[in-house]
Amino acid sequence: MNETGLVQIYCGDGKGKTTAAIGAAVRAAGRGYRVLVARLLKTDDSGEVKGLVHIPGITVLPCDRNFGFSWNMTQSQRKAAALYYEHCFLTTWNMALGAGGEEPYDMLVLDEAIGACNLGFVDEAGLIKALKEKPASLEVILTGRSPSEALQDQADYITEMIMRRHPYERGIGAREGIEY
Repeated sequence: MNETGLVQIYCGDGKGKTTAAIGAAVRAAGRGYRVLVARLLKTDDSGEVKGLVHIPGITVLPCDRNFGFSWNMTQSQRKAAALYYEHCFLTTWNMALGAGGEEPYDMLVLDEAIGACNLGFVDEAGLIKALKEKPASLEVILTGRSPSEALQDQADYITEMIMRRHPYERGIGAREGIEY
């Protein structure tokens, strides 16, 4: 629909990266764009997933596997996670392009793709190559902490969320419907 698809990065240690990406997805769907959302490193037990599936024009791909936190993974779990997330990324990318014979999407949200690259679960060079070769009309949004310089070089927008204060510092855990 849009002739100028750009690459957006929402990064930083503060809250709001996924929230911003989901807001952009809802806005695009509200204007008739087809939006594909894939979540890496996260389960589907999150309020945004439960809400997004009811919005016409938005497709949310399920995250079928949960490997836990990366710092608790064994080597075999890390290898399994890398195979799974790389497959998820490649499948999602091809789906966004319409490779399965479907109409291509207008927007692709790759939530936590940056983190997946940082952990070696998604090949960053492959992601960068895909971004360089993406259709001109495809808007791509990446979220996560600490994007590499090479990944930042591919972005048209970079918005950094900075944590100044967080309830976790006071022992308040993530709250359903607010943080997830």
